[in-house]
Amino acid sequence: MVVHLVPVTRIRELDALRGFAVGGIMLVNSWQHTVKKTATGLDWTIEALFQSRFYPIFSLLFGISFMLFLRGNSRWALLSRLFWLFCFGVVQHMFYEGEVLTDYAVYGAVVLLPASFLSGALPVLVLGLAVTTWELLAGGGGAHLIPGLFLLGMGLYRLGPPRWLLLPSFAVAALAGALLTAAWTVGETGSSAIADDWTVYSVAALAGAAAYSLGLLLILRPWSSAVLEPLGRMALTNYVSGTAVIVLAAPLLNADPTRWSVVALAAVTVAVQVLVSRWWLSRFRYGPLEWIWRCLTWFRWVPNRLESGRDHNRPLSDPGVP
Repeated sequence: MVVHLVPVTRIRELDALRGFAVGGIMLVNSWQHTVKKTATGLDWTIEALFQSRFYPIFSLLFGISFMLFLRGNSRWALLSRLFWLFCFGVVQHMFYEGEVLTDYAVYGAVVLLPASFLSGALPVLVLGLAVTTWELLAGGGGAHLIPGLFLLGMGLYRLGPPRWLLLPSFAVAALAGALLTAAWTVGETGSSAIADDWTVYSVAALAGAAAYSLGLLLILRPWSSAVLEPLGRMALTNYVSGTAVIVLAAPLLNADPTRWSVVALAAVTVAVQVLVSRWWLSRFRYGPLEWIWRCLTWFRWVPNRLESGRDHNRPLSDPGVP
């Protein structure tokens, strides 16, 4: 039996933003999984400007896409979707311990699902801000920030801020990110040593993530969107395949003390993923893992192949998973 899903209009800017984050996460994950016996200038650059800047983008997008999915489907369907996302994470964990799919699935079920019963944008935004602030003050970062960022994404979707806020918001985020990164770098002595202050670093990373997101939305053009959108529409496939590449390339990465092989691996992998994603989505509605995910969610065969070049029955928005 073939199941017909309720159509939901994709937001192309969110697909492009998700694709941008996919590329950044590939770089950061490649760097994180290298042995660093001696620090280099490249290490400092990645840690100061890219580390912890891309997962917050995905977390916000997950909260937004959570609401997009609920526009045409029940909470039971969403709970099924989260369950199978958790299963994907368990499988990925067998070869890549740094996976976050299980975190996204669990927090989606225990945080976003109950919060979806709240009415209006303000309660969700206040709750998200409170949870994020509490985690920051407690010295948390990384996966600990996911629940609050999920809620902020949900709240922003409901609020629907006007586009004219992009430029002033970008200016504030960029300035805050630069100042906080400088404070974290200089440290108490004023030397070039990096201060060991995780809270300052985490806030700087969040400001940087906001600046990158808002800046991309400001400069996004049709040609750049056409590159990033396919990458974002196949975020699950590209994230999982990217981690497999990192595991296979680990001996090469660890043998390079300069760490430039990290940049080369990330660049080549993302370039190949862009080309493959464009080719695949010219023939199919969903990426390979995205399609399997839908079939499992609905326990039905979901049509995937495009009937023709004019087939505009495009897919539902994915929860933004890395």
